[in-house]
Amino acid sequence: MDTTLTKHERNLSAIIHAATLSRYFIPLGNIVLPLVLWLANRNELKFVDYNGKQALNFQISLILYSALAGLLTIPFFIGSFSDIFHNSVWQDINQWDTIDFHWESSSFPFNRFFWPVGIAGFVHMILSLINLIYTIIATLRTNEGTYFEYPITIKFIK
Repeated sequence: MDTTLTKHERNLSAIIHAATLSRYFIPLGNIVLPLVLWLANRNELKFVDYNGKQALNFQISLILYSALAGLLTIPFFIGSFSDIFHNSVWQDINQWDTIDFHWESSSFPFNRFFWPVGIAGFVHMILSLINLIYTIIATLRTNEGTYFEYPITIKFIK
C-alpha cells in the first residue's frame, strides 16, 4: 500500500472502477461514466490517471472481444439460409395440392447455425463474468491503494 496516496485519490480511483458496472443500468455507461471521472481528474492525480486508463482499456477490450465473437457467427448464420429453404415446407408452397402442415424438426435444419451462436453466447457470458469479477477485485484493490492491472487488456489509452 502506498502511503503517499490520499483517501480521496483511492476513493476516486475505486469509483472509476465501480462505475464500469453501470453498464447494467445505462447503455455504454461502462465507458461514459469512467471516462468523465477520469478526464476530470487525470491531470491532478496520477493514481487516478493510471486507474482510469486501466478501467477504460479493459472495458474497450471486452467490447472488442464480444463484438469479434458475434462477428464470427455471421458466416454461419448466412450459410444456414440455404438449409432453411432447401427441401422444406417453404419450397413446396407453390404446389397447393401437396401442402403438408405437419412440420418435423428436419424441415428446419438449424444445427449448423446454433453451434456457433451457442459458442459465441458462451464466450459473451464468460466475458461478462470476467468483467464482473475483475471489476470488483480492481475496485477493492484500488481502494486499498494498490496499482491493479487487468488481464486480457489491450492498451488503447497509454
